[in-house]
Amino acid sequence: MTLLSAAEETTTTGRPTPGRLRVVLMLDVHDGAQDRFLDAYELLRYQVSSVPGHVSDQLCQSIDDPSRWLITSEWESAEPFLAWVDSPAHREMVKPMHGCVSDTRSLRYTVLRETHGVTATDTPAPPLRPGEHHPGVPGVPRPGPDGVVRHALSFTVKPGTEAQAAELLAGYRSPQARVDDTTRLLRTSLFMHGNRVVRCVEVAGDLPTALRHVARQPEVRAVEEALNPYLEENRDLDDPLSARDFFQRAALPVIHHHAGLKSGPVQRHAYRYPVRPGAGAALVELLSEQDEHAAADPGSPLVRATVHRHEDLVVRLVDLLVDPADDPAAALGLAGPLAAAVLGKLTEPVEHTREGLRHLLAECAMTPVTDRTSAED
Repeated sequence: MTLLSAAEETTTTGRPTPGRLRVVLMLDVHDGAQDRFLDAYELLRYQVSSVPGHVSDQLCQSIDDPSRWLITSEWESAEPFLAWVDSPAHREMVKPMHGCVSDTRSLRYTVLRETHGVTATDTPAPPLRPGEHHPGVPGVPRPGPDGVVRHALSFTVKPGTEAQAAELLAGYRSPQARVDDTTRLLRTSLFMHGNRVVRCVEVAGDLPTALRHVARQPEVRAVEEALNPYLEENRDLDDPLSARDFFQRAALPVIHHHAGLKSGPVQRHAYRYPVRPGAGAALVELLSEQDEHAAADPGSPLVRATVHRHEDLVVRLVDLLVDPADDPAAALGLAGPLAAAVLGKLTEPVEHTREGLRHLLAECAMTPVTDRTSAED
């Protein structure tokens, strides 16, 4: 907990603004890098203080271990902080700290209650309940009804290097599936659409533990290093700040997953939808209703559908009992009563005819690169 030495009045009444945000960044600084770290912070502190919504920050050093440091900052609310931390300006601003730290962890808290002597300055914001998450902040990936946690990462490679990137991503040896007694890698499906890569993972157990396990595997590290020259955005996975920044930008959370009890051989496909600017959230909501309807329909070839979204990047992963070309409406999530509404959220008008849907199917279809299912121990 961070204690403030004096009450911070952010309104004319002296009460703190509802929804203030406290950010805690814990860092381990490399031996011999302390002076560089302090110089980097000195450059950074005044740049950060000029960001709209920033209130204050503190740099603290552990009294037990001089290599452990803490940066706390306070913001008027979560929104300006989240907008800044996801921006290119933030990535440029923190570059001087790259190479100084060996480990980092960021924690974000809403300030709910505060006490100064006998004066309590509590915010009216209610605490979140288990399972809830702050608006604008993706919830922690949780298991679906089948006990599987689903997540995806998305990034782009330089145009013209798609074939080389696909060869690298398809050719590595699969990491060990068993992570520990409670966590196991189940499946990794990787697709490309133009120069965009989408990697979907399915895990039994704890997703962060599984992702850390994968990142430490020599065969995975080798292919990630080989992939670096082809990426549009630079990254350094050996630097904790750079790696954390990359994975935050690349995250493509699950918005919904629906499945039906249907038997037969399935084919896995992925589709990236051409979305009208600002229509991503509405499109996902409509697709969810369509997929729920199709998964429950015994006559539909849809077995499972998972939709991932970040802003207007919408990717839908489906398992079908038929070839998509034989039923493009089912493949695209356009076989239900809301098909016209779904089409209305797309960039270009599409006729709800077999010919029109086949054209849209070809436009949306992602190229499969690899689909790996782990064998049982």
